[in-house]
Amino acid sequence: MHPSKFPSVLFFYLSSFAFSGIFAQRWGFPYGSQKVRGVNLGGWLVLEPWITPSLFDNTGDSRIIDEYTFGQYQDRNRALATLRNHWETFVTEADFAEIAGAGLNHVRIPIGYWAFELGPGDPYIQGQLPYLDRAIGWAQKYGVKVIVDLHGAPGSQNGFDNSGQKMSYPLWHTQQSYIDRTNSVIRTIASRYRDSTSVVPAIAPLNEPAGYRGQDLLQVTRQFWHDSYGSIRWPYGSDRQSNTIVMIHDAFQPLSYWNGFMSYPGFEGVMLDTHHYQIFNDDLNRMSEEQHIRTACNRGNELASSPLWVVVGEWSPARTDCARYLNGRGVGSRYDGTYPGSGRIGSCAGFTGPGSGYSASYRTFLRRFWEAQVSSFERGGEGWIQWTWKAEVAHEWSYQAGLRNGWIPRNAGERIYPNICG
Repeated sequence: MHPSKFPSVLFFYLSSFAFSGIFAQRWGFPYGSQKVRGVNLGGWLVLEPWITPSLFDNTGDSRIIDEYTFGQYQDRNRALATLRNHWETFVTEADFAEIAGAGLNHVRIPIGYWAFELGPGDPYIQGQLPYLDRAIGWAQKYGVKVIVDLHGAPGSQNGFDNSGQKMSYPLWHTQQSYIDRTNSVIRTIASRYRDSTSVVPAIAPLNEPAGYRGQDLLQVTRQFWHDSYGSIRWPYGSDRQSNTIVMIHDAFQPLSYWNGFMSYPGFEGVMLDTHHYQIFNDDLNRMSEEQHIRTACNRGNELASSPLWVVVGEWSPARTDCARYLNGRGVGSRYDGTYPGSGRIGSCAGFTGPGSGYSASYRTFLRRFWEAQVSSFERGGEGWIQWTWKAEVAHEWSYQAGLRNGWIPRNAGERIYPNICG
């Protein structure tokens, strides 16, 4: 039996003390007995065009579509100055105070491999690590836990712009040198935070490897999870384990795919990260408001069947893909038919942009959809981490904008639709 399937309070008690040499870990957060309620700091230490479109528009170069080309196609001094200002101002101590004040207990911080090392010819700009460490200091001050999330690997693990380099087919799994470099970065991260589990209780070794691309990528991912486990749980050598949780992504596979994978008693402290968006194909965009809510509610049943602790590490109350650049800089939306190959469903007017301009009915939907998801994710799993804390203009995605405009409660545990999922 995996420890996550023990009665929650009993497991946390046992895991806090040595118990026949098995339960020797003291996790930095009582996973299994207290729900994760968190938010991602997306678009900060890894750029995403839709979160900060101004950074890309201000370059005046349409070839700049991700962080790789941000360093490739403009003067490096200009790129460095822009990034330093962004790192300095986009997330500050005030954000951590507001996050803690909203009843959240976790932040997930995406960072790219290039913050730790550069390969031959890499055009990335470095300098992110002092900001990551400063954020961890703020998190400790305000009682918030940090999940350090490797969001981009050499060669890209998914081809998405949020991996650092957008491409038609990911290359990470095709070259052993890319995999070796990623393992090296994980060892560096594990060593860096091995004694900080009271504030960094978990490390996510790789965001969203694109398992749907085929068995070859899945096989590499499975081996990488094993290697990462060794790096994260044994950073002191073979004689002593860390207390750090290993948060593995489901690689876009059903949770049942992971039955028996890295389970107890051979493994401890493994958590499954699953992402739940309802916008990235035409059928999802066509769903009615009630269908979106029902889909969210039904997700809880699948989470409850997970073989491991499971957290929905990314999700959003957005009901369309209308946010500008969401599908890539210069790429349109499925909802309004401007995405290549899609058919128009309706106008994007009113579904994105500044939250102050949303209609009362749309705000009501956002609140109901938000509550349906958090209720479902807490009922079926160990909790949730919304994507994302802030966005320049796509406020339907922004936790901060939701707080300030009323569709997210000032306390994450508050519900005005407590029975929305029945």
